[in-house]
Amino acid sequence: MVEFLRIHRAEITTLTLEHIWLVAISMAIAVLVGVPVGILLTRKPRLREPVIGGANIIETIPSLALFGFLLPAPWLGARADRIAITALALYALLPIIRNTYVGITGVEPGVREAARGMGLTSRQMLWQVELPLSMSVILAGIRTATVLCIGIATIAAAIGAGGLGEFIFRGLAMVNNSLILAGAIPAAILALAADFGLGWLEARLRPPHA
Repeated sequence: MVEFLRIHRAEITTLTLEHIWLVAISMAIAVLVGVPVGILLTRKPRLREPVIGGANIIETIPSLALFGFLLPAPWLGARADRIAITALALYALLPIIRNTYVGITGVEPGVREAARGMGLTSRQMLWQVELPLSMSVILAGIRTATVLCIGIATIAAAIGAGGLGEFIFRGLAMVNNSLILAGAIPAAILALAADFGLGWLEARLRPPHA
């Protein structure tokens, strides 16, 4: 196995970078969409059930099926990486939206009252009080979504989007454990590294009283 990894290190590096790129773009989109949606739900609670429910439904769709649903979509279906990025971003939305909502609504009422007493507007309260105090909870959702995306991104190789899943599917087709491990091991390392790094950041951003 070590010899195999040494011989194929260039291809492993290339596919690992493809994998990171797919996850990074997907997560950027998910954060840019999910956090504002989570904030919106705290302002309009009546939207909570349909939005969270919709995100829950997406989460239950098998990844290969979701890739298949997106294939006929205009523009998206023209390139496999667009389909993969869209699907991964959709899967990442639920933990980000939910944690953003929970984090902001979990800010202590006394803190809100004190902020109002200081004359803060709703916008100022959001940026100066609610988001800073809920950042560790929001980051926990991003952490969960990132690890989830790293795992699901291996399936993207089934539609030709690249990434470490290329080795896994090739290994399955050839019944070659070395090929499977060449994709599975780096993917697992990426997931562990993301979990550890974001977990460390989450702990640093946690309020002292939490």
